[in-house]
Amino acid sequence: MPISMIRVDVDALDAFVGRAFLAMGLSQREARICADGLMGSELRCLPGQGQGVARLTGYYDRISKGLYLPGAEITVIKESQALALIDANMVMGSVVGQEAMDIAVDKAKTCGIGAAFVYNSTHFGSSGFHARRALASDCIGVAITNAGAEMAPWGGREPRVGTNPWGLAAPTGGDFPVVLDIALTTAGKGMMRWHEREGAKMPRDWALTPDGRETDDPTAAMAGALLGIGEYKGYGLSLFTDVLTGVISGGGFGLAPYQDRSIAKLDVAHTFIAIDIDWFMPVAAFKARMDAFIAEIKSSALRPGFAEILAPGEIDHRRETAYRRDGAQLDAHVYDSLRQLAEKLGIEFSL
Repeated sequence: MPISMIRVDVDALDAFVGRAFLAMGLSQREARICADGLMGSELRCLPGQGQGVARLTGYYDRISKGLYLPGAEITVIKESQALALIDANMVMGSVVGQEAMDIAVDKAKTCGIGAAFVYNSTHFGSSGFHARRALASDCIGVAITNAGAEMAPWGGREPRVGTNPWGLAAPTGGDFPVVLDIALTTAGKGMMRWHEREGAKMPRDWALTPDGRETDDPTAAMAGALLGIGEYKGYGLSLFTDVLTGVISGGGFGLAPYQDRSIAKLDVAHTFIAIDIDWFMPVAAFKARMDAFIAEIKSSALRPGFAEILAPGEIDHRRETAYRRDGAQLDAHVYDSLRQLAEKLGIEFSL
């Protein structure tokens, strides 16, 4: 059965999300960053991926439990001209990501490349949101994070590493930057729930049943482990994402993020890298080279069943453009959860 969708005005939704964060105790600045993060995901991601404003009620629950600390500040523990090690102090993850990327960009402007490694953090939303932060400073941006263990190692059947998303962004001379924003599992449990609600089967390379069998039944797989993109390759990339985030920073890794409720923290780690284009060549020259590269990619003959070749981030750009013009489409369940949240927070619900 198709899932009921409700179209809402983007500006009204953005204003509501900002009001909700303020009512949760965030400062004006924190609320705006977090609202931008959720709205960026809502406008660019598929509804079934579980990103965007669907996260708002979960953020409220975690703030209520002390797993996020609005008003806290990050601490730079150690730094050099090119590197920074940061204790996030359980600050809202979207705020941490923007501040850490700004630090990486500042260092890139000095050294050509800068990196910020973050531990003791929280859920930071979409990696692409933080990678795109570097574009305004004419840098290439990279943002990676570990996540709760949901992926089985290749050959195993129990979760040991996370979806561990990557975000990479590079400017072009065209209408949109090239942005790769992906998890390292073939799909997430959000998409599995979407198929379950529709009564649809899912591809067999998404997840395992608890006893380690591949399945196309999303209900049977919900209690099992996710599978990596490209089989063992996705597992390897996820493992190294933990190395480049949690292990090297001294933060949580593997089974730790989101798992240990006894220590009352999410224990998430991120890494942000900025590369200053101007260190290599004039920015205009780089953008011209990017445009030539994309044109070359798109010149390929098409496979049967394909109408065009898309650059990474192009379909997300089209979705955002359409949503801003026609209104975003909210899952009716998400719409109802926002209405209920508004009642709890005592704020206006005008979507």
